[in-house]
Amino acid sequence: MWEIVRAGGWMMGPIILFSVVAAAIILERLWTLQDRRVLPPDLTKRVWQLVEANQVNDKVIEALEQNSPLGKVLASGLANRHRSRDALMERLEDTGRHVVHELERFLNTLGTIAGVSPLLGLLGTVGGIIKAFNAINAINAGGMGDPRMLSGGIAQALVTTAAGLCVAIPALIAYRYLRGRIDRIVIEMEKDAIQLADALESARIAPAAAKA
Repeated sequence: MWEIVRAGGWMMGPIILFSVVAAAIILERLWTLQDRRVLPPDLTKRVWQLVEANQVNDKVIEALEQNSPLGKVLASGLANRHRSRDALMERLEDTGRHVVHELERFLNTLGTIAGVSPLLGLLGTVGGIIKAFNAINAINAGGMGDPRMLSGGIAQALVTTAAGLCVAIPALIAYRYLRGRIDRIVIEMEKDAIQLADALESARIAPAAAKA
């Protein structure tokens, strides 16, 4: 393995570094974006029960906010439950944008790695080809050209190209997968936020209708 890395030249350093960073981001995001951590299955149901029982208070809102990303969105709605529907939806949207920003953390870096890694491999390839041509020119000129320089340049060109693609392809696949996962999570959060707004509005209307 070390012989292959050494054959790729100095450009293998950044490529290996990018591979480590990409692997760390992918593992961290896969762990963070688990459904049970982002969208707890029974959380929405428990919130509806609290709203119907009129048991919402500051402690409940604080605990809900610390529960999960979905909990932060629902907690924002409960904290503004006495406002009009338009104001409530505005607060839910603001909180949702912050939550989505947290869910997308490091994804831009992963996308950059997926785009830059092949270019680093290409740069290493160009360097290897230049090295090979220099060796060919030295041999053709009747000088003391070293044939090992020719094989070394070809090896560098091939190794860096392969290394760049080996980093870029998994990084791109993971980036697309994680992006799609976040889009699905956002849609589920939007559904729950709208349901919460409807439930809170119904809770406000019911007492007024009963008095009437």
